[in-house]
Amino acid sequence: MTTSSRTLGSLFDTFTREAFRLETLDDYSRSGSVDAYRAFQDGRDRPDAYNADWLAEVKGHVDAGRRVYRVHVLTRPLTPYLRFELGWGYVTNATAGEEFFILDLTDLPNPLVGVGDFWLFDSVTATPMSYDPEGEFLGAAVLPDDRGPEYVAYRDAALAHAVPFADWWAEHGV
Repeated sequence: MTTSSRTLGSLFDTFTREAFRLETLDDYSRSGSVDAYRAFQDGRDRPDAYNADWLAEVKGHVDAGRRVYRVHVLTRPLTPYLRFELGWGYVTNATAGEEFFILDLTDLPNPLVGVGDFWLFDSVTATPMSYDPEGEFLGAAVLPDDRGPEYVAYRDAALAHAVPFADWWAEHGV
């Protein structure tokens, strides 16, 4: 598959070892799970089918021996959206085997200044993601594989400063 024919979606179909995500925004409320976010804001219970498609995809990857994991860069206090994403999203997605880490910059300097959201597949193929100022997803660009080492370095820096989500949530969760 050539770089020009690869898409973010096709990379989820073809990765063989791992898919890593770096998240850097405080609000993705216009990018998905809009109804669930409204339910969260309204104090309703999490819908039973919340995130079912993603859970099935992650479980399929994990059951096949592929790792799906992410680091979210954030500061406290958490935005309302981050309370939703971490409390509903991460807690739910972890049941399918997705791994989460938190890089809390509240009391630390940012080791990733200027680095935005991306997915990295098999430590080779990077897909930087674009969002508008309100957090709506605009698209992802699949970079040539020779750019992979740059994103591996970003991933490694994020993981070196991050802590497992469960540990962070036990201390800072709401």
